[in-house]
Amino acid sequence: MRTVGVEEELLLVAPDSGEPRALSAAVLAHAEAADAGQDVFEKELYGQMLEFATHPQTDMAELGAEIVRCRKEAARHAGEIGCAVAALATSPLPVSPTISINRRYQWLAEQYAIATREQLVCGMHVHVAVESDEEGVAVVDRIRPWLPVLLAISANSPFWQGEDTRYDSYRSRVWDRWPSAGPTELFGSAERYHRRVADMVATGVILDEKMAYFDARLSERYPTVEIRVADVCLHADTAQLVAALARALVETAAREWRAGHEPADHSVTLLRLAAWQSARAGLERELLHPLTMRRLPAEAVVRALLDHVGDALADSGDLDRAREATRRLLRRGNGARVQREVMERTGNLRDVVTACVRHTQA
Repeated sequence: MRTVGVEEELLLVAPDSGEPRALSAAVLAHAEAADAGQDVFEKELYGQMLEFATHPQTDMAELGAEIVRCRKEAARHAGEIGCAVAALATSPLPVSPTISINRRYQWLAEQYAIATREQLVCGMHVHVAVESDEEGVAVVDRIRPWLPVLLAISANSPFWQGEDTRYDSYRSRVWDRWPSAGPTELFGSAERYHRRVADMVATGVILDEKMAYFDARLSERYPTVEIRVADVCLHADTAQLVAALARALVETAAREWRAGHEPADHSVTLLRLAAWQSARAGLERELLHPLTMRRLPAEAVVRALLDHVGDALADSGDLDRAREATRRLLRRGNGARVQREVMERTGNLRDVVTACVRHTQA
């Protein structure tokens, strides 16, 4: 059974106004003093963000429980400092991000200028264990067309600087301003993958291999494929579903590779169009089917993903749970839909943030 770990980036906000607060250093100091040695929370690029990482898990129910537990712990530590946490991929309210004091982050600010100052976005990264770099690259090549579906499921960033963007995932559009972000061409082997990343670093445009911000990549820290396409999910059960689908995608791709099946030869141009469509439409309208690259209703494309990874989900014992979570998601909608529903009811973006604080800890 492949292990799965999740990293989530949360937004720190004022409980009364909903405005982002640059208090991550204080929250981290409190967490370290209160829970010495647990090493769950990490600093991020901006003072308004707090990141946590789960332990590797094989049981998806245990992973889901850990996500909930980490969110509650983040809320507890933030509350002691006078702020709250919200699983929001962008701030609905206007914000001027505060870059954390760190040599690496200062390099980013100097190198990328305004693009760095406008990158206050929160994502979810899923690490799935692989046996080798060769298997990992084979997986990265084969899961490429399915990643936009995970983006549509997770989409949770409709508002930007106080306005409705009319995108479900505006975070992904902001994230793509990094020069190394987005879908990748086929690599074919681990050697070609590592050579491509080395060539990118050699240009001097990116600082190091950590900045290969591909939608899916080999982790430089762990023996995993790291899937980085998702918004941070508003609801913990959606995060668990994304993690289960990510593991099933990795397992399905590895089986295809071992069986000698070639990956779909979609161009990066088409993959970018699929990602844009998912960011714009979410689960409300049409997506591009990963195999045909033609438009179909979002529900049909999500069902196609479930069918594609059905055997892997069944073998890990996750199929029934994934089907039920998908039914619940399609009824309730993704985070973008929930945020817009609150805005329609109240007409106030502060109420949107307050509601999302509650959903984060539910």
